[in-house]
Amino acid sequence: MLTDLPAQQLARGQVGTVVEQLDDKSLLVEFSDDQGRAYAITACPMAELLILHYVPEAA
Repeated sequence: MLTDLPAQQLARGQVGTVVEQLDDKSLLVEFSDDQGRAYAITACPMAELLILHYVPEAA
C-alpha cells in the first residue's frame, strides 16, 4: 500500500496478496496476519500498490 485506507483500517506499507483483477484500474487484495488469517479483503486501485519482487530480475 502506498497510502492509508482508514475506512478499511489499512496503513501505508502493509503488504497484501492480489486475489483478483476487478477491472482495468483495481485489484481485490487480501491482507493476512503471520498465521495466514485474513484481516481485510478490499478493492485497491492499482496506482496505490507497489509490486514486491522476491526473486531477482534482470534490469
